[in-house]
Amino acid sequence: MTAQSVIEVCGVSHQVQDATGTLTILDQVEFTVAQGETVAITGSSGSGKSTLLGLLAGLDLPTSGTVRLLGHDLGALDEDARAKLRAKSVAFVFQSFQLLPHLSALENVMLPLELTGQPARTAAEAMLERVGLAERLHHYPRTLSGGEQQRVSLARAFVMKPAVLFADEPTGSLDATTGGAVIDLMFELNRENGATLVLVTHDPALASRCHRQIELAAGRLLAA
Repeated sequence: MTAQSVIEVCGVSHQVQDATGTLTILDQVEFTVAQGETVAITGSSGSGKSTLLGLLAGLDLPTSGTVRLLGHDLGALDEDARAKLRAKSVAFVFQSFQLLPHLSALENVMLPLELTGQPARTAAEAMLERVGLAERLHHYPRTLSGGEQQRVSLARAFVMKPAVLFADEPTGSLDATTGGAVIDLMFELNRENGATLVLVTHDPALASRCHRQIELAAGRLLAA
């Protein structure tokens, strides 16, 4: 891995078994991502985008090949070690928000800080104010709009000051206007934080805002 890269993917393939036999999801994928870079993973449905994102984050392991994240060979780490690495240095933004329904907005943002033993309340309140939700701290997800829920998830991600942020279709559940506002906020927060951003998207306009696009087709890399 080069001194400035935070992700290195070398000869990665991933297969799963289905009723017809072995299905190849990814086939000999290789690329690197530099520190502070913003990268969009694009391609049609079924091209392997979300599978690749999961491998980059160590949520799953490839059938063959190597993924290195922040200098760590993920295949050489056990599940607990990968989880610790994510808790320390990685954050996620999902299409479905993934907020805990029984926790308020404030409690959802405090949670990752609490899990790593960091002071939580003041930082969480400040981050929710930063995303425009200072008046919604004690509201539960069911009482928030989709755009508000995604802003809570952005606050939860960035409050950790992650080295790497993974986003999977971050506007997929939002209308165009709300989604545009959320993406503006995500890129603004990312510039302030200096994180490396890797996102999966079907949206060409969103992908074009990234420094670089990684295009997949049928599990193979077309461009990187």
